[in-house]
Amino acid sequence: MFKGLISVLGSSLEVGLIFSILAIGVVLTYKVLDVADLSVEGTFPLGAFIFATLAVRGVDPIIAIIFSFIGGMCAGLLTYLLYKKLKIAALLAGILTMTMLYSINLRITGKSNVPLFEFDSIFKKFGFLPRMVVLAIIVLIIKWILDYFFKTEQGYLLIVTGDNESLVKSLGKDPEVYILSGFMLSNALVSLSGSLMAQHQGFSDIQMGTSMIVTALASIIIGDTILRNNRKLKYTTRAIIGAIIYRIISGVAIHLGLNPNDLKLITALIVIIFIAYNNVSNASSLSKMIKKS
Repeated sequence: MFKGLISVLGSSLEVGLIFSILAIGVVLTYKVLDVADLSVEGTFPLGAFIFATLAVRGVDPIIAIIFSFIGGMCAGLLTYLLYKKLKIAALLAGILTMTMLYSINLRITGKSNVPLFEFDSIFKKFGFLPRMVVLAIIVLIIKWILDYFFKTEQGYLLIVTGDNESLVKSLGKDPEVYILSGFMLSNALVSLSGSLMAQHQGFSDIQMGTSMIVTALASIIIGDTILRNNRKLKYTTRAIIGAIIYRIISGVAIHLGLNPNDLKLITALIVIIFIAYNNVSNASSLSKMIKKS
């Protein structure tokens, strides 16, 4: 029983690291730009299918991952064009992109499921390292790059764009540029996460993206809730910690007997519980402030 639990925790930590990249990507639209982008559920499998179609042709896994990243950028560009250039509501623009990507993903490989066990992967390429170490290195590199980016002028303006587009315009900058970069970078990271998941589980599947937006939101909300009083933690750190905690909760629940078919229900309930807790806590804090004043 104990050994089984240790195995579950290890596997959950690996998947949690993969989901942390997904969560960081969604943070860019959901938290930074304050936009709901549902194209995530099409972009996640997009990365997996791009990787799969290149892997079966013998392409180096690192190059295949890079192409998955670029494919995600293209998906983000598509959502941006629908949202800003065609004036379609962000929510609907994401749904339309997700719908189109379903067919595009099938076109990429010609089938809904592609086994990858026999082909090279990032884990086989660096087989001298445990999977968890490989994933941790990738996550830390992404976190470092994004944290550095947010300290630059361009990164700062991206954050400001989500808060106040008028301020960005008053500085003589075009907020559209930063909205575009936010969408492209967000979907690129989601696609990268999908490519890593395909390598981790040994196959790409058209249903991989189902409920990924809820998984990402659960990770973000858990990270924000548990560490809400720590003002020094960055968006990226909260997303990583939240994704790992979420996946451990899910993994342990299944290990203890939860029917896997109920996992999506549990995920939704986790989101509801944490949002409700945040709302109650915020209302309580506001009430105390009013009484003190």
